[in-house]
Amino acid sequence: MNAHEGEPTLNEGQELPARAGEERLNSPVARKGMFGANTTGDTSGYGRLLVRRQPPKVSEPPFTDPDDPRTARFDEIADALGEALAQGPVDFDTAIERVVVDRGELTLHVRREHLVEVARRLRDDPALRFELCLGVSGVHHPDDTGRELHAAYWMRSITHNNELRLEVSCPDADPHIPSIVEVYPTNDWHEREAYDFFGIVFDGHPSLTRIEMPDDWHGHPQRKDYPLGGIPVEYRGATIPPPDERRSYT
Repeated sequence: MNAHEGEPTLNEGQELPARAGEERLNSPVARKGMFGANTTGDTSGYGRLLVRRQPPKVSEPPFTDPDDPRTARFDEIADALGEALAQGPVDFDTAIERVVVDRGELTLHVRREHLVEVARRLRDDPALRFELCLGVSGVHHPDDTGRELHAAYWMRSITHNNELRLEVSCPDADPHIPSIVEVYPTNDWHEREAYDFFGIVFDGHPSLTRIEMPDDWHGHPQRKDYPLGGIPVEYRGATIPPPDERRSYT
């Protein structure tokens, strides 16, 4: 009897490291923990930290992953939106720049000129019924040339118990995105906040004014290129200088 019977052959054995390496590279988690501690001796709390890789630039259909129940309805949602848009002036491929599925979440990147139409179809179509928009958040990517400013909308269907995200981008040189207050009136204050902190101009908003900063404030404080400056703070006799005046330890 062959002494090596039952053991992997040379070819199979050579494939095992390659397969393990491929699985590691394709894993959404790039690194676990911190400080190199892999045992229960790490009491910092960082032992459970998961450093994730960048999400994919675009996802191709099918969007449903049979191994992830969170994605079970993603193809159904995309198909329903495609059918709903086909009844109007634009089709799915014209309105939706790309689709990204990452960590069990569905994001539709919408071309800004079609945002209102997409939002209305999501709200009104019986197969979609995204009745609730949880608001809009601004994001600043100064290195994303021509797409520096992003607006992200979280949508929820109470009827079908579905969630998705809409994301729209615009250049810093032309920071205009259509307002969707006419479709989701509760976005009124959220759009004002994104305008105040990021400088995104929501065209068609009923009263686009600052909501947090004074009306005469210069700049938009949550942009990544906004100066840190500030005013000194006195606390119990100690004065804390503004961030840009503090001592550097580097």
